[in-house]
Amino acid sequence: MEESSGLSSMKFFSDQHLSYADILLPHEARARIEVSVLNLLRILNSPDPAISDLSLINRKRSNSCINKGILTDVSYIFLSTSFTKSSLTNAKTAKAFVRVWKVMEICFQILLQEKRVTQRELFYKLLCDSPDYFSSQIEVNRSVQDVVALLRCSRYSLGIMASSRGLVAGRLFLQEPGKEAVDCSACGSSGFAITGDLNLLDNTIMRTDARYIIIVEKHAIFHRLVEDRVFNHIPCVFITAKGYPDIATRFFLHRMSTTFPDLPILALVDWNPAGLAILCTFKFGSIGMGLEAYRYACNVKWIGLRGDDLNLIPEESLVPLKPKDSQIAKSLLSSKILQENYREELSLMVQTGKRAEIEALYCHGYNYLGKYIATKIVQGKYI
Repeated sequence: MEESSGLSSMKFFSDQHLSYADILLPHEARARIEVSVLNLLRILNSPDPAISDLSLINRKRSNSCINKGILTDVSYIFLSTSFTKSSLTNAKTAKAFVRVWKVMEICFQILLQEKRVTQRELFYKLLCDSPDYFSSQIEVNRSVQDVVALLRCSRYSLGIMASSRGLVAGRLFLQEPGKEAVDCSACGSSGFAITGDLNLLDNTIMRTDARYIIIVEKHAIFHRLVEDRVFNHIPCVFITAKGYPDIATRFFLHRMSTTFPDLPILALVDWNPAGLAILCTFKFGSIGMGLEAYRYACNVKWIGLRGDDLNLIPEESLVPLKPKDSQIAKSLLSSKILQENYREELSLMVQTGKRAEIEALYCHGYNYLGKYIATKIVQGKYI
C-alpha cells in the first residue's frame, strides 16, 4: 500500500475537521513512536516534572459523523478532531495510560524486526510480559485503538495484521505477487480464504467477468450458494466474513469495489438488527475504526432479507427478538448513519418484535436461495 493513495483522497473530503490514520512505512511509524517517547521524557526531566495527559482522538458516538459522498456514492463514518484524555494521575485511567506505552513498545520491536502479528498474538505477548496490565483480549484491542488514536497511523502501519475469517468464491481470479492465479470458482464449497496481510491484498491482481458482488452474512448460507454453484446462473462473486466483518474482509471488498467500480455490491443478511448492523459496517465502517473507516467503506445495497419478504416465510418460522437485538436496534436508531428506508425496516422489526433468518426460505426447498436472489436482481428490489 502506498501512502499517497490514502492521502490524495483526503483533498476531496468536504469536512476539514476529519481525523484519519495515515498509512506509514515502518521507519515512519517508528519515528512517531520515538517522538511520543521523547516528549514524555522531556516532561519527566523538566524542573517541575509532571505526567501530562495523553490526548487521544475521541472515539465516542458523540464525536462521530457521516461523510456523505460528493464525488461517489460511498458514505462513511468519521471521527472529528475532538480529544479525550488519559492520565497516569487519574485512578480510573492510570492502567489504560500505561497500556498505551506497553503496546507501543511491542509495536516498536515488531517494526524493528520487520514482523507482522495479529492482535491475538499481541495479547499473548503482552500477557507474558505485562500480566499486571493485560488480562483480556479486549484490553489489548482497546489499547491498540488508543495507540492508533494517539499516533494517528493505521494499525497495519504498526505491524498489526488483521485476523481474517473471510472467504470468497465465484467468478474471480486472484493472483498474488509471484504466485499462480487462483480460480475462485474452482475452490470447492469452502471457497478461498482471504489473507489478513493487507499489503498482499493491495498488490493482488484481480480479474472477473462477474456482474455482481454478493456479501453473505452467514458461512452456512455461503456454503450452500457456492455448493449449488449459483455463480454459474447469476454471474457473481460471493464474499462472507462469517458474521461481523473483520478488517481484512472489509479491505478485500473495498479493493474489489475500486477495481471493479461498475459492479453492484449486494448484501444478503438476516432480517434482524444484527444483520442490519453487519450490512452497515460494510457500508459505512464502524465507530471503533473511525480513523480508518473511509478505507473500507463501500456502496452496499440491501437485497434481503427485508420486510417485504415476510410473506415468503411461514409465521412459525419467525422468532421473537432477543434482548441483544433490542439493544442493537436502539443503538442503530439513535445513530446518524441510518438512511430512512433502513430506519423503516428496523422500526418494523421492533414493532413486530420478530426476526427472520435466511434459512427460513428453505421452506421452499434447498435450491430456492438462488432463485430468490435472481428474482430480486431482475426486479431491482434492493435498497
